[in-house]
Amino acid sequence: MRDVREALMVGRDSAGKLVRRPLSPHLQVYKPQITTVLSILHRISGVALAAGTLLLVCWLLAGANGPDSFDGVHGFTGSVFGRLLLFGWTVALFYHFFSGLRHLAWDADKGFEKAAYVASGWAVVIATGVTSVLVWIVALAMR
Repeated sequence: MRDVREALMVGRDSAGKLVRRPLSPHLQVYKPQITTVLSILHRISGVALAAGTLLLVCWLLAGANGPDSFDGVHGFTGSVFGRLLLFGWTVALFYHFFSGLRHLAWDADKGFEKAAYVASGWAVVIATGVTSVLVWIVALAMR
């Protein structure tokens, strides 16, 4: 055996006969499918929600600390960069919510047919986009 990979490829079948197992394919072999991409995005949105929650905590602490602190944080969140962060947080929030509903349906053993999981995946993406944009339209209209 030349290296560890060679050792990992050797195994035994159910009869005890030595067989050569293939290496597992990886991202360079598989074409990304909607379930793969949405699963990765679900994890990323969870991390984005945690990071965005830190901004929310800063905003709440600044409000509790007084007008000067609040004005500083509000100035940041009102800037172009701050608004982009808040919009991204909104998208992550709605995506994680709708994706979580999809996972709840799977937990109830619903939607495992190919047509169903592709349709529910696109429904999550569309619902996320529509809901995020609508919330921001309403929020900006109320200013």
